[in-house]
Amino acid sequence: MTRLSLNQITTRDWSLAEAVDGCVAAGIPAIGLWRDKVAETGLARAARLVRESGLAVSSLCRGGFLTATGPEATRAALADNLAALEEAAELGTDTLVMVVGGLPDGSRDLAGARARVADLLARLAPHAGDLGVRLAIEPLHPVFCADRAVVSTLGQALDLAEAFPADQVGVVVDSYHVWWDPQLDAQLERAGRGGRIASYQVCDWTLPLPADTLLGRGHVGDGHIDFAALTAKVTAAGYTGWVEVEIFNEQVWNTPGPRTLSLLAERHRTHVEPHLAPAAAR
Repeated sequence: MTRLSLNQITTRDWSLAEAVDGCVAAGIPAIGLWRDKVAETGLARAARLVRESGLAVSSLCRGGFLTATGPEATRAALADNLAALEEAAELGTDTLVMVVGGLPDGSRDLAGARARVADLLARLAPHAGDLGVRLAIEPLHPVFCADRAVVSTLGQALDLAEAFPADQVGVVVDSYHVWWDPQLDAQLERAGRGGRIASYQVCDWTLPLPADTLLGRGHVGDGHIDFAALTAKVTAAGYTGWVEVEIFNEQVWNTPGPRTLSLLAERHRTHVEPHLAPAAAR
């Protein structure tokens, strides 16, 4: 399990300290942190807890939400993302996951929203480079276009990222959000050529979808995604980093954390690990 990371949202009800202890007990070598859990703990203490545990920090979730209009909202978005970059650097991760934001209230202007994302990325990217943290644009399934992310495909994410150096802006490959895309193979090859894959996140697409579609995710192997094929393609694109398990699901959240970690590790060994390159994680 040398490439496995627990994204904190998978054990939503654990504190940061509990998640760190759970990873250590389960033999999971890395953790993807969420900013709200870091804030609850305090940044300095959170960094110390992770550092003293010996865990790597695979990513920090999340920055983004760059589509708001007006000077005040723009300033607030920039300030929040600059703070997130500094937090990521303090926590020892080189990846800040970016959920770019949906349509502003009352707007139907997708092109304008996407243009604002590009404009604010241009203002953030140099700071990311200075801090050694990469802005990792995460395309979200189109069902979330209105409220969470006007970037829906890996190709759209790469169109944005390629305006900047690869060490400043990359992309997230999240199985839940990209598995359906008929252009996925070509876009993974494109991402690999440019060294743009900053993170590989996994969970499964399960049915029936719940009323809150965001929670329609399951453990790897419980749904409809071909993880052998997807992982092999991500590997062929040259990715050698962490595989972060990120599950939003009420039933998973209601399961005792140690049982969740045991199951996700078992599924990683069965469905993902055999298709990874034998390379050290970052």
